[in-house]
Order: sequence, then structure tokens, then C-alpha cells
Amino acid sequence: MAYKSYADIIIDISHENLDKTYQYAVPDNLASSAVIGAPVVVPFGKGSRTIKGYIVGLSNEPKIEVEKIKPINSVIKGAPVIESHLIRLAYWIKENYGGTINDALKTVMPVKKAVRIKEHRQLTLVMHRSEAERIYEEQLKKNNRARARILKALLDEQAIDYDMAVKSLNMNTGVLAWLTDNGIVKTESRQIYRNPINNQGTAKNRVELNAEQQAIVDEILKDYYEGKRRTYLIHGITGSGKTEIYMDIISKVVSDGKQVIVLIPEIALTYQTVNRFYERFGDRVSILNSRMSDGERYDQSLRAKRGEIDIMIGPRSALFTPFKNLGLIIIDEEHEGSYKNETTPKYHAVEVAVKRAELTGSFVILGSATPSLESFSKCASGDYKLFTLAKRAKDANPPKVWIVDLREELKQKNRSIFSRKLKSLIEEKLSRNEQIMLFINRRGYSGFVNCRSCGHVMKCRHCDISLTYHADGRLLCHYCGYEEPMPKLCPSCGSKYIAAFGTGTQKVEEIARREFPGARILRMDTDTTRNKGGHQRILSAFARHEADILVGTQMIVKGHDFPLVSLVGIIAADLSLYAGDFRAGERTFQLLSQAAGRAGRDAIPGEVVIQTYHPGHYSILAAATGNYEEFYEQEMLYRRLMQYPPVAHILLVLVTSKDEEKSENAVKYAAGIIKEYIDGNKLASQVIGPAPAELSRIKDVYRRVIYIKDNNYDILVGIKNHLEDCFGNTGQFSGCNLQFDFNPMGTY
Repeated sequence: MAYKSYADIIIDISHENLDKTYQYAVPDNLASSAVIGAPVVVPFGKGSRTIKGYIVGLSNEPKIEVEKIKPINSVIKGAPVIESHLIRLAYWIKENYGGTINDALKTVMPVKKAVRIKEHRQLTLVMHRSEAERIYEEQLKKNNRARARILKALLDEQAIDYDMAVKSLNMNTGVLAWLTDNGIVKTESRQIYRNPINNQGTAKNRVELNAEQQAIVDEILKDYYEGKRRTYLIHGITGSGKTEIYMDIISKVVSDGKQVIVLIPEIALTYQTVNRFYERFGDRVSILNSRMSDGERYDQSLRAKRGEIDIMIGPRSALFTPFKNLGLIIIDEEHEGSYKNETTPKYHAVEVAVKRAELTGSFVILGSATPSLESFSKCASGDYKLFTLAKRAKDANPPKVWIVDLREELKQKNRSIFSRKLKSLIEEKLSRNEQIMLFINRRGYSGFVNCRSCGHVMKCRHCDISLTYHADGRLLCHYCGYEEPMPKLCPSCGSKYIAAFGTGTQKVEEIARREFPGARILRMDTDTTRNKGGHQRILSAFARHEADILVGTQMIVKGHDFPLVSLVGIIAADLSLYAGDFRAGERTFQLLSQAAGRAGRDAIPGEVVIQTYHPGHYSILAAATGNYEEFYEQEMLYRRLMQYPPVAHILLVLVTSKDEEKSENAVKYAAGIIKEYIDGNKLASQVIGPAPAELSRIKDVYRRVIYIKDNNYDILVGIKNHLEDCFGNTGQFSGCNLQFDFNPMGTY
């Protein structure tokens, strides 16, 4: 049978052997709905079992004999259709980050499945009122009470809610049929959207920008109106007014008929951020995040596709909002690790945003008080344009920062988690009815070992990364595999106070309640924010001054603006400083800077106490003085010495299997293939490993890693492609899984 159209379809199976398109015929009755990006049901394989797929191409010509081409069974009704430029983006993601094209297609779909449309139905009186009154009187005389009840409600209201008519007025199908057949009423339906935004702020006037802010807005808009599309980085200290700059630029882009995506790093930021945008732009703003229901996500995606909203705000996944006329992508706090996807494909939102902007003729603005080294180095090379905001928007002074040496506290017999300085300042602020934030720096914490007496940290002699303590008494480097036994005494000073370092939010909360019995204390961590709305509930309570002290992890220091917070206490700066990761110094600087930025944002002067065993470390000193450039120069010296990103690129290869022996054999095979490819092509790439992953076994799955370094990203992509081909063509490692991560954001 001849067909007019044929579709190239990706099958919804993430397996490397099926990572290609299959051609299917499009029946005439499906021609209008079988568009590029549509999800379909097709017969697949020898048994023609039905399976889901996605149309990624259409043509009029068959690629093989027509007799061998199977027709599409159906197009899935109500399911989201992928925009064509997002399909191109998916192919780019697959090529640059690994995985299958099916993985990549699912990544660019902000909604993964069809959801029942929520409708509002009503009955409307269409008959002339005088005639309806006559029929009503007639039905009363005939004792047709059900008909009379509905007619009376319609005469009173003109239109009534359908569900109310059924539930409260006991309308049945017979009554409805009689009303409709006699031309008395008509049933009207309209879609209603599930609204994920609550407590919207009231409209506010535009904030007048200062000269520094206005200059940035003017220059970016000048480029925009001249047709120049590029990536900008706004490096502004905390409280410098980056959001006001974003909103001024957004208003111009939206007035031009275009749409905007605003990415934020944490769900915790959504509440305050959305309200600020809602006050400025009204209900043309919406959000997407993982805590919304499937129905809420579906509705907001549909509104975006229909052009009913102009601005979408959310974390990483909101990047794939199906806007048809995208003009601008903003990524606030662009340095945040949460912009890196943790599942295959392991893409970075900043890189993908730049590519999506390229595909759509839009531009990108990145913002941060502590830019990633990758972004700042791209400014130095001219790839991005840099703007700097050096002062706070409200002319508030930077907080006064105290660095407390915990080694000295120990010498003074103070074994409390609160230094004497922090304790006295907490008491002082409580007496003034001001607020305090206590930050536990647990990000990247992996059980490093240090000496509380002299501050010595046990490090790998090959990688300059802290060793991780394991319960069997081993200290292990999860970068190269080096290990040594746990020492009983500090190798530097001989002290017995050497141990794995750690503390938790619950412990800090308990001690704070004991030390400050009159204080009202809230704790914000993964336990207290597990339920939907948990972040908003805690932050709102703190904003209303229903608590004096907020204890929490990094989620409390990201972008929140509380005017009464005059003190931030950083309990243990060292917890992230010696995580088993080459980015530990950078993350420490970023977290301490963000935490310090929460204090003294309004009229009340702010103070910050940083408690550390390493008061002389450049990350801590630079964070205390707010000197990003000083930190950048010091950190880049380390990166150049060790050939770490952004100086060079790293490709991590992760091999997993439920069979330990098979995982060992597979990772050795992979290492051999990689070295053979490097030698054969005379490349300068450096291979490290194989080694056990940091979590060498999870749920009885064994995990092994290989790291490859090279200055050229494309060479690493070539190694990835070659390894994928070789691994897929050998049958001896069935049950083994191969994953890739370019420039990983943490250890494995």
C-alpha cells in the first residue's frame, strides 16, 4: 500500500543498540496530528508489539521497500508535543553529554506524560426569559420538580455550575436531555488551569535603578536592538540589585512580543522570586518545578506553548519550557551545582542555555555574586561579556566579618560548636530583637579527616584532594584509588584529636535551644522541607519574625532577603573546604560569600562569624573580604598546576554492574580501549584510573570510574563516541551500564 507521508521515529527504549530512527508510514487519517515532536504508538520488532515513540522527522519518500514499512498505530492524544528546535537541541545534548537520543528527548520534555485536562462546565439559559418563566410555571403545575429546580436556578442566575446542578440540585441525564432538546439551555465548557502560584504580591511600581544598574541595562538593550545576540555575565555582590536589572530587561523583551525563561537554582528560591516577578508582570508569569503536581506542570507547559504566559521561572528543567518565540534566558546564581543534571544525559544548564539561545536567536544573561570559574574565564577569553556591580543597591554597608580559629577555641577549653565570639553576638542580637541565621556548611561533605589541634587534613599525595574515611578504617582517594590506613595520631603535630569531621542541623538546633532557651528556633533542611510547601512555610514564618534563629544547610543562604537578619554564624566552614573534590575551594568561597550576604541587607548593620580550623586559607580570607578577583587568581593557579577545569576538561566514565567481577573486567576493557584510542591518534590526553567510585556499591550495584583529562573538549567527545561504539559492539558485558559525565561537579 502506498502512503503519502513517512515518519522517522525514535523508539522509547533507552538502549544503545536501538539508538537510531525507524521509518514508519503515516496513515491518511493521522496526517494532521502526526507532526514532528508528536508521541505515537507503533508496532515494533518481529512480534509487532506496541510501543511508544517520538516523531523526529517527516518525508514523502520511503527509505526501504514500502512493503516492509509498518504504519503508525495512533498518535497519543493530549500528550505534549516536542518543539522542533528542542528536538535539534536534544540531538546536540546526546552528542555532547552521552546517553541515547531517547534519553535526550525525554530531557527536553518539561512534561513527560499526558494529564487529564481540568474543565469548568456550566449550564447557560439560552431561551428568552419570558418563555422560560412560562415553562417553569408549567413544570410546577405538572409536579416535575427536578426540571422546575433547574429552571428556577437558571432564571435566578442565567448560568449555573454544571457540577453544582448535579450535586446540589440533583440534575440527572434525563433532565439535562429534556432541557437541551427543548432549546432551553446549552452546556458550555472551558479549560481551567491548575494554578501553582499562591499568595501573589500586589502590583508595585518599578524600582528606580541606580547609575551602575542603569548602565548595564542600557548596554545590553543596545546590543539587543542592534540584533547582537551574546552571553552576558553580571558579577554583582550580594544585595547589589541584579534582579531589578533582570526585570527591566525582561520588560523590554516581553514588550517586543518575545518570551523569557528565568532559571533559579533551588526550589527554596521560588517563593520570594516569583512574588517579585508577579508584582511586576502579573499573571503572565508562571513557574515549573519538581514539587508541582503532574497536572500543574502540564497546565503551565500548555499555557507556555499557547503563548498565554511570557515568563517562566523555575530550576533546571524550566530551561525546556516550550516557548515558540523565546527571546531571553536568565540564569541567576549561575555558579550553582544544581544546574548540572545528575542523571543521563549529564548536561549543564548554562551550556545548554547558550546552545538553545543560538538555535532560537535569543540571548543569555548569567548572574552571580560568586561566578563559576568556567564562566569568569570565558569573560577573560571574550566568549562572554562581563558587567560588575560593586555596591549594594540600597546603599547598605557590607557586613563586618569575624574569622574565628577553632584551634584556639580548643586551646581555651571551649569544646562547644559555638565559639565564644558567636555566642556573645547571638545573645546581643536576641536582646535587640534582631534575627540570626546559623549555617551548617555540609555541602560536599564526605567524611574528611582532620586534626582539631593543628588543623591538618589527610590528603591524597597524588591528587591534592582530601581522603575519605571509610568504616573499615581506610582512607581512600576517590579520584585515583590511592589508600592508606586511618592514623591514630596526627602525622603533623602528634595530637590525638584527629577524626572524621561532621555535624548536623539537628545537633545544632538542639544545642542552640539549650544555650539560648528563650529564643524561637526554626530548622530548614531536607527533613523539614520534605512535604510540598515546606520551604515556603518555613521562610514565610521567618520573614514574619515568628522565629529568632533559623538553622539550616545551604538552602537558607541562597538569595533570601530578610531585613531583620543582623547576624550569620557559619558553624563549620571546613566541611566543604576538604570535600574529596577539586572544586572544594571554589564551593567553600561561594557558600561563605552567599552566607555572609544574608546579613545586614537593609538598615540594620550586619555581622558574620566564620568558624574554621584554617583561618589562613585563601578561600576563607577572600570570602571574608568579599574579594572575588583575589580568590579567582589563587584558585586558577591551583587549577593550572593540576590541569583541572576550566584550564583543561575532564571526562568521567562510570561503569556499573550487579556482578562485581564483570564490573572490574568491563572497566579494565574500557580503560584499554581509551588508551588504545589515545595512542593510535597520538593524543596528549591523560587517563587516571580505573578506581572504585566514592560509593563503590549502591543497592548491590558495583561502580567503577575512569577519568580522562584533555585541553580540547572535542577530543573527549571523540573518546566518548569511540568507547560507546566499542562497548555496544561487544556482547561480553551484558548487564554492565556505561555512563559519561563531562567536567563532573562532584566525586562519584
